[in-house]
Amino acid sequence: MNCFKRLYSSLPEAAASARTASTPRAVRLRRRTPLTSSRSDANPQGLTPSESARYKRELAKGELMGPEGSNLTEGEWLEKLNQRRSRIRGTRTNILQDGTRETRVVGQKIYLPNIIFRLVRNFTPPGKPYNPYEATFRIPQSITKTDIRSYLLAAYGVKTTYIRTDNYIAPVTKQNHRHIPHKTFKRAVVGLVDPFYYPKALEDMSGPERAERQKWLEEGLGIEQRKDLQKMEMLRITRKESDGWRWRTGTTANRGNILRRIAEQRAAREDVILRAKNLMKEQREQQEVRQEVL
Repeated sequence: MNCFKRLYSSLPEAAASARTASTPRAVRLRRRTPLTSSRSDANPQGLTPSESARYKRELAKGELMGPEGSNLTEGEWLEKLNQRRSRIRGTRTNILQDGTRETRVVGQKIYLPNIIFRLVRNFTPPGKPYNPYEATFRIPQSITKTDIRSYLLAAYGVKTTYIRTDNYIAPVTKQNHRHIPHKTFKRAVVGLVDPFYYPKALEDMSGPERAERQKWLEEGLGIEQRKDLQKMEMLRITRKESDGWRWRTGTTANRGNILRRIAEQRAAREDVILRAKNLMKEQREQQEVRQEVL
C-alpha cells in the first residue's frame, strides 16, 4: 500500500515550484510573494507559508509539547503532518487481544463511480513553458477536493500535492424571448508529484505531424463533417425565422437576385450623393445672399 502514499517531504524541486506558482494571486499579494517568481516559497525546513503559520499558531497555544516537556521542532512537526496526510483514508487499525493489528475498512466502498473527469490542457500564459506538474480537470459541481484526491488515487494511482477548484458560472443569454443557459462546470487544478506531459497542440506540431493528426481525428471522430452538418442545420433554422425570409424558386444566389441587389445598392448610393449635392448647393446660395446684404 506504500505506492498510494503522498510523499510530501520528498517532492521534487520542480513540483514544489509548481505548487508555489499555482497559489492564487490574492494570496501571493497578501504574502508579498513576487507574481513572476518561479521558485518554491517553502522555508529551509520544507514548510510552506501556510504550514509555517499553522506551526507558529499551535506552538503559541502550547499544543506541540511532547511527553518529555519539549516542543516539536519544525521538521518533526512536518514529518508528523506528512504521516497524517499520507494515511490511507477509509480504514481503521485495531489492536486485538493477542497484540496483532487488524485493518478494517470503515468507509463505504464504491465500485465504478458514475462521475466524469475530463482532462483538459493547462492554461499557459503566452511566452511561458507548459507546466507538467499540474493537471486540469473539468468535473461536476458536486465533487469535492476529497473526492478528487480519492478518485485519482484509487482509480489511477496518481499522487497529488494540492488541489485548487473554482466554479465557472456561465451567463444566461436570451434568444427569441427564451432564456438559454450555457454549460456551467467546475475546474480542478491538481498538483502532481510525477510529471505528466500533455500531447502537443496542433499549432505546436510540424506540417506532416499536423496533417497526420488531423487525418486521424477526422477518420476517428469526423470533426469537420460534424461541423459542416451543424452549419447546414443552423443555416436552415436561422434563415427560416429571420426577418424578410421567404421561399424562392431555384437557388437563392442566382444571377437575377445578384443583379437586383446591386441595382438597389447603386440606387441608394446615387440618392445619398444627390441629397448631399443639393444640400451643398443650398448652403452656397445662402452664403452668396449674405454677402450681397453686407
